[in-house]
Amino acid sequence: MSEQLASSFVHRTVLLNEAVDALAIKADGVYVDCTFGRGGHSRLILSQLGPNGRLIAFDKDLHAIAEAETIGDPRFTIVHEGFVTLAESLAKLGVSELDGVLMDLGVSSPQLDDGSRGFSFRFDAPLDMRMDTTRGMTAAEWLNSAEEKEIAEVVKDYGEERFARHVAAAIVTRRAVEAFTTTGELAEVVATAVRTREPGQNPATRTFQAIRIYINRELEELSLVLPQALSLLKQGGRLSVIAFHSLEDRIVKRFVQDAAKGDHLPSRLPVRASEIKAPPLKIIGKPVRASEQEIAENPRARSAILRIAERTEGVL
Repeated sequence: MSEQLASSFVHRTVLLNEAVDALAIKADGVYVDCTFGRGGHSRLILSQLGPNGRLIAFDKDLHAIAEAETIGDPRFTIVHEGFVTLAESLAKLGVSELDGVLMDLGVSSPQLDDGSRGFSFRFDAPLDMRMDTTRGMTAAEWLNSAEEKEIAEVVKDYGEERFARHVAAAIVTRRAVEAFTTTGELAEVVATAVRTREPGQNPATRTFQAIRIYINRELEELSLVLPQALSLLKQGGRLSVIAFHSLEDRIVKRFVQDAAKGDHLPSRLPVRASEIKAPPLKIIGKPVRASEQEIAENPRARSAILRIAERTEGVL
């Protein structure tokens, strides 16, 4: 697909102001946007930085990288890597401390709306689903080679699909006759295996979501990057994370809550308050959700949830 066509897909950045406000931007601070996407958050951060500020953004998607390269701001650096390489990539850039980290998780609107990417059952297109199309196994390659048990586990664990075993069996039966190559083929097979569905939801929704999450190691990489972000934040530095799926949000919630707890000591143990180890994070406010107006303008914002935390003086 041409760059001109790629740029035609509209992307509305969810919780744009809320997520950036949560960072409490310092004019000379150093910040990371872990998921550049189409640059909504990054551009807003840059608008609030002074001449000595710095922003490093990460993304796997080649279209996102192309968009980032149009910014042309000396304070801005784009890294064509997944955010799981956060600490390693920043070390190569000579960055060891951060004033804030922003993560906008999941798949972006342009990725969903571009049928050629294979993320959506709404288009009959090559069954790819990779955020970075230059590396890794495609969804088709995995579906045509994985064991039935593995497919069922992925669909159940990542898609929370109660008919996961039926879906896996239908996939294996179909591929024995002809290998999967397109999204339409997969959607058609899944529709025969999912007996009931939520009102207004395509029966393939959960299966497509599960395969996308698995192919891109989304939950695994999220679990790996959060400790890296915490170790890089300065005291007072902020972590701002938007999740769109319950599995993502559960990982973020548990990480933040665990890091915000003090020492776990037996009850009635005679210990002075000064001897209790301070937690390395504190939770800032309650989780933030999109307003009714934003949801009306962008229905994909409905499931978004923003969690904010701040680095304390506590030792890791």
